[in-house]
Amino acid sequence: MTAVLTTTPRAFLRRHLLSHLRATPSPLQGKRVLVTGASSGIGEATAVAVAATGATVLLVARREADLRRVATRVEEAGGTPFVFTCDLTDGPAVDRLVQKVLAEHGGVDYLVNNAGRSIRRSIALSYDRMHDFERTMAINYFGPVRLMLGLLPAMVEQGDGHVVNILTWGVQVKAPKFAAYIASKSALDVFSRIAGRELYADGVTFTNVRMSLVRTDMIGPTDAYKRAPALSPEQAAARVLRALEDRPLTVSTLAGNVAEVFNFVAPRLADLAHHRLARRFPDSPAARTHVDAESA
Repeated sequence: MTAVLTTTPRAFLRRHLLSHLRATPSPLQGKRVLVTGASSGIGEATAVAVAATGATVLLVARREADLRRVATRVEEAGGTPFVFTCDLTDGPAVDRLVQKVLAEHGGVDYLVNNAGRSIRRSIALSYDRMHDFERTMAINYFGPVRLMLGLLPAMVEQGDGHVVNILTWGVQVKAPKFAAYIASKSALDVFSRIAGRELYADGVTFTNVRMSLVRTDMIGPTDAYKRAPALSPEQAAARVLRALEDRPLTVSTLAGNVAEVFNFVAPRLADLAHHRLARRFPDSPAARTHVDAESA
């Protein structure tokens, strides 16, 4: 994992933003930044961080009341908010969202695909739960892809654009009990790497942020995470801000990178190690009683 911050999340975020603003204006200043899952957690913190650069922030989520609250925070931080309610698992609703954004704003300069659903449940408890896999793919993969397919043409036409996908270090670790979640995030990871290669000459770039554990409502149902080290939403947002401004191909953690090498160099040994570790952390009561994590 990357170095632990020694200051409070708010102080770190303020210092990070001010250092950028003192040196040169942020490339986000005056730009249109669309953030999905903006009603809470990483999405909300990212919207506020982006607002501090002077950007126009398009807030997308299902819960309008929460979006209005975040819009107030965006204004207070110095940004210009616009609220769009949309269920990203509803294909026609996503199409209407795209048309509205294009009609009212002419497109976006930056897109943050943050909305998602996490499920931690073993295969043994999933034999009769195909809908777990369908639901995670719907929000974690098909929704973002549909949104990108709608917004990318305008980015290509203007010759510039950047997409940031909030993924998980699980795409490198391949952690047991997360088959539905990690598979959906891995699909988005691969889609964006290929899209980046195809649109290379069009000025459209992609960053996959392989995020470590973040203390949000999404991890609430998983007992194993209650005492585990985790980033605050503000710390996670600082990483997203860096991805937006610097446009790296990936933002990863040291632990994720080490796990990826381990899986490649000694795959069978890695399988054994993960199997034994997984047995020490059985399915949570929520998984056994079929309670799913909240989607953002």
